[in-house]
Amino acid sequence: MKKDVIKTIIRDFHVAALPALKRRSQQIPVASGKIVTLVGVRRSGKTSLLFNIISELLQLGTPITSILYINFEDERLDLNMEELDLLLQAWQELYPKMLLDGCSFFFDEIQNIAGWDKFVRRIYDHGARNIFITGSNARFLSSDIATSLRGRTISYEVFPLSFTEYLTFREVTPDLNSSKSVALINHHLQDYLNRGGFPEVIEYGDSLRNRVLQEYFNVMIYRDLIERYEIKNLRVLKFFLKRIVSSATKQFSVNKIYNELKSSGFRIGKNQLYDFLEAAVNIYLAQTLRKHSDSLVDRELGERKVYVIDTGLLNALDFKFSDDTGKALEQAVFLELRRREKEIYFFKDKAECDFIVKQGFEITEAIQVAATISDAQTRSRELRGLTECCNRFGLRHGSIITLNGSETFDHNGIAVSVIPLYRWLLLP
Repeated sequence: MKKDVIKTIIRDFHVAALPALKRRSQQIPVASGKIVTLVGVRRSGKTSLLFNIISELLQLGTPITSILYINFEDERLDLNMEELDLLLQAWQELYPKMLLDGCSFFFDEIQNIAGWDKFVRRIYDHGARNIFITGSNARFLSSDIATSLRGRTISYEVFPLSFTEYLTFREVTPDLNSSKSVALINHHLQDYLNRGGFPEVIEYGDSLRNRVLQEYFNVMIYRDLIERYEIKNLRVLKFFLKRIVSSATKQFSVNKIYNELKSSGFRIGKNQLYDFLEAAVNIYLAQTLRKHSDSLVDRELGERKVYVIDTGLLNALDFKFSDDTGKALEQAVFLELRRREKEIYFFKDKAECDFIVKQGFEITEAIQVAATISDAQTRSRELRGLTECCNRFGLRHGSIITLNGSETFDHNGIAVSVIPLYRWLLLP
């Protein structure tokens, strides 16, 4: 009976038209000879990327019957590891002449099946070379993939829409040399900072969008955290996650939260709170930024700042956040640096710099973020942190990203570029 259900799922996909989807800018190879792994937060667009790849294969002349797409969140599938082979049996019974090495496999949210890696490794070792898998758990990217697939895979992180993609989805073609276009771009930038980049919700009104994003958050709590990590203390978990959200762009102290809970009568170990933080990062709800240090121990165990995966999600969960433009800008810059796969830290000594970019063993960029530097006190603070950071790492240039300021000048021997956020986000 399970095999019959699988046959129905396979045939339904083959006879139906692919959904009409806007193309993401992220480039995924269609014939790498590796197991291609897409990981990221729920609803960020991993499935759409799979469909984009399938569409590209079809355009190259690949027959639809040689493509096996399975969504493991389909409620009709109730498989354990021993039953995964039913997928191959059902497909080969439908198409007896098909060979593994001529087939492309797309396994969506496959981490829902314990032991999935052995199945994927087996079909790869038996000749299948076009395998694409997705998952919503960061451990699926790091430890699971590294240990289970042993060099057979290449991994890509999928984030909610970048601002460039957001404009594409809103059918806006930017022209940075046109004042009219720039005004329209800045209009959409304000929307982007408020709405965020989850593809499903960008056309929704405020009320529906917030309701949907709050539901995303609830699914992360109940399916990705409580079920997957078997967390029992729901009250403490919810309090902890709310503190993460309210601390976005700030330094985050597990020890401080531990003391708050302890003073309120909650009994929980500090190590469990560290486990909560790791789990929140693993499901891509939160991301952390470490302070740069020459000491590996200090980098791994020292101060860190916390960011949430999407500004729209932040606004749906923390209504005060939308009133702080500077924080929204910093969130957007952090997420874009992560999309660009930059190795980033924050700098803090006598003063602080929001982001430094490291390539190999060298610090190559220093970036401050502020809504505006027209205020003398803010300007002085941002320049102090930027120049101290540049001098520390031997940089002769630093950047300050603001909402709409644009200027260049020299400050204590450092060439400073003030860049409006929209222009920085649209840089190639």
